[in-house]
Amino acid sequence: MAVSIQTTQNVLLEYEPASIGDRILATLLDYVVFAAWGLLTIALPASAGWFRGERSVVYVMVLVILPIFLYDFFCEWLLNGQSIGKIALKIRVVMLDGSQPSVGAYLMRWLLRLVDTRIFSGIVAIVCVAATGKGQRLGDLAAGTTVIRLQPKVQLDDVVYSSLPPTYQVQFDAVRQLSDQDIQIIREVLRRGSADALERTSAKIKAVLNVTTTLGSYEFLHTIINDYQFLSMQE
Repeated sequence: MAVSIQTTQNVLLEYEPASIGDRILATLLDYVVFAAWGLLTIALPASAGWFRGERSVVYVMVLVILPIFLYDFFCEWLLNGQSIGKIALKIRVVMLDGSQPSVGAYLMRWLLRLVDTRIFSGIVAIVCVAATGKGQRLGDLAAGTTVIRLQPKVQLDDVVYSSLPPTYQVQFDAVRQLSDQDIQIIREVLRRGSADALERTSAKIKAVLNVTTTLGSYEFLHTIINDYQFLSMQE
């Protein structure tokens, strides 16, 4: 079941919820980060004979255990819904309504992670993710979030440009008002091919540019891209 996310341009995009396998692998990669942190902060100092007396207990609690304990919360908060494992797997925490998760949402996910993945070794999380249909564990249900699989960002080499003749006639000169980001979103909508997204995007672009046309949604958006490409090449 796809998760619909509305962009700031009021374009409705559908994303696939991250699979259980993606989330488990991301968690395992985070455990690798924990292990590396433990090696850096415990094994190496211990081998150098730095641990002596009660100060060693304080050191372990503050500089080793506490960062690992708070890792999930601070990573998702500071890295836009991603931990290092999530970044590697290209998955991210989002609100179901498409808005940016608040600190409270990240905090709720983190608090309930103790039940989801720690106390019951992930069994509760796996059952919830499989049962909800939107990839939500208990923490997600409480916070109104889910984890989606991200599409790779569009790079210049990935964009297929139409071969436009030098005599090409621009139909919508107002396309100059759009940004590269707007065009990227239009390309993504065209690539996905969702009729609803095409119609919504077409209506939004017509309103922004204040234009009318008899072209269908797909043809209109394709023309907008060609016009933008042609004008950009002339500058």
